[in-house]
Amino acid sequence: MSSFTLQSQVSDIVTSIPQTADLFRSLRIDFCCGGQVPLEEAAKQRNLEPAAVLEKVQSLEKKFADYQVSRPASLKESELIELIQHKHHAFLRNELPALTPYVTKLARVHGEHHPELLRVQELFSDLKNELLEHTKDEDEHVFPLILKFVAEPNQQAAAELKPHVSELEDEHAHAGRLLQELREVTSDFELPSDACGTYRLVYQRLTMLEKDTSEHIHLENNILFERIRQAV
Repeated sequence: MSSFTLQSQVSDIVTSIPQTADLFRSLRIDFCCGGQVPLEEAAKQRNLEPAAVLEKVQSLEKKFADYQVSRPASLKESELIELIQHKHHAFLRNELPALTPYVTKLARVHGEHHPELLRVQELFSDLKNELLEHTKDEDEHVFPLILKFVAEPNQQAAAELKPHVSELEDEHAHAGRLLQELREVTSDFELPSDACGTYRLVYQRLTMLEKDTSEHIHLENNILFERIRQAV
């Protein structure tokens, strides 16, 4: 029997079965910043039939029930932070600068006939600056504070940590809005008939960036930060 119902929170479903993130992403159901809502409500917001979405979730749950996969919810805080840094922060530090010249070239060459690409360039620039500054702050200041608090929980450490966590969640929400607008202005990264190789490359890598960032935010908001909130 499935452990999920229409009243299960989207974020809890992804925490339990990480593979459902791909399903929710394909349905454009937010599981990171806006994931703390019942599945039924999230489905209705996207004009989807809740029962049909639940059936897909339960199918994935059954598929992975006997398959041992890495479940971030089972990791200790130090292990979660290591996963976030080695997988997601490293990806952003490499990918964002590497993708920049392609986004710039695409806007310059095709922006006249596809003016939405000028907005894509602006959004990507904002996202790049925000995420690189954000990850630097986490690595240098916030994650060490979290590890300090976990090692020795006390009111002073909790008070020191709380505003940092709130600020990071606000930044996550802003990054989520930038990604959402990227999807909207590109019509879900749909390629036009005259798309060249650079066009395809940029949209493919923007899709990958969206996927990685959604998973990254989910690990922090719904697992790591949630634990800290419960502890304080």
